Amino acid sequence: MKIGVIAIQGAVSEHVDALRRALKERGVEAEVVEIKHKGIVPECSGIVIPGGESTTLCRLLAREGIAEEIKEAAAKGVPILGTCAGLIVIAKEGDRQVEKTGQELLGIMDTRVNRNAFGRQRDSFEAELEVFILDSPFTGVFIRAPGIVSCGPGVKVLSRLEGMIVAAEQGNVLALAFHPELTDDLRIHQYFLDKVLNC
Repeated sequence: MKIGVIAIQGAVSEHVDALRRALKERGVEAEVVEIKHKGIVPECSGIVIPGGESTTLCRLLAREGIAEEIKEAAAKGVPILGTCAGLIVIAKEGDRQVEKTGQELLGIMDTRVNRNAFGRQRDSFEAELEVFILDSPFTGVFIRAPGIVSCGPGVKVLSRLEGMIVAAEQGNVLALAFHPELTDDLRIHQYFLDKVLNC
């Protein structure tokens, strides 16, 4: 089994490390691979789209032919986790900032996003979050974080902060406005792994 982390930009090594640690804790044998070009996504049982700069990420995913592969994987039920910029990339619709930059969103989650919902880089912060899938609060690390403004009926809201949706799930697709890979808490990565193992 392979779990792929899109390795074009963003917190790649942190996600790879978190997934490997989560796999070890679960006692599951699997390979965590970095996806830098076309052809690897179809081999993966789960895909992580990390944070970074969403405009660049969207452009590179399209240019490398990875975007279409992710769409196809999502349609087949392969679990997808998008964090921070990844939340924007997987959305169906963006705000005016997203539209202005001409980002080609993947549209695999029925959400409308606000690109800089919680401010710019200097406004980075941590917050204790109640997350529906967890039994105790999770420390969310927010870095120039986006947020989900609205979502379709098939989307389950998992967490809110200041009225903004910061975690959501639609079938096999999981979106987070924060960075779980920047904490020592592996519960969200373990939840994602469970989705991979059960699909």
